[in-house]
Parts: sequence; C-alpha cells; structure tokens
Amino acid sequence: MSKERQRRRAEREAERERAAAEAARRNARAARRRVLVARLTRWVPRRSGRPGGILARRRREQNAIVAVVFVLVQVIAWMNLSSWMERLGVLALSVFLVPVFVTLAFDRRS
Repeated sequence: MSKERQRRRAEREAERERAAAEAARRNARAARRRVLVARLTRWVPRRSGRPGGILARRRREQNAIVAVVFVLVQVIAWMNLSSWMERLGVLALSVFLVPVFVTLAFDRRS
C-alpha cells in the first residue's frame, strides 16, 4: 500500500513541477514581450483616444443628437414618400439644412 501512495505522490509532484515549469515559461515569454513592446513604443508619442473635458463631451452629445434627428427624418421620409425624386429631395434638403439646424440649436458659429 505504501508503494502505491509513494508512486501517486511522485506522479502528483511531477505534475506540479510540469505545471510550474509551464507557468515559468509563460511568465518569461510575457516579460520578454513587455520589454520588447516598451522598447518599440518608447519612440512613439502617446495620444489619448478622445479629448477629455466637458466641452468635448458636450460636442459629442450634440453630434449624436444631430445624427439621430437626421436619420429619423430620413426614415420617416422614406417610409411616407413613394416617389424616388421626393425621397432624394428630402435627402438633399436635409444635407443642406443640417448646418443651419446645428447653428440655431447649439449656437455654434464659425
């Protein structure tokens, strides 16, 4: 019985050693990769994905509102109008009136 326990213990220890060796290999590879990335990216200037601040956030919200209104106008027009000329006319008119809407609604003057 003790030989069987000794054999199972040896198998468990060998498995632990294999797992530890694999983890050490993964950690070493990750460390090498981090060093390589740090070496390569140290020359690249950092830039944030989006400008922060309340003004930038407000501008994004306003642009989202304009886009939603534009799409809603187009969907309503395309559902209610049967003529292709009328649909394209609404599209062209919407494209020309978006800057007017933005200027009046959000007080953006350039």
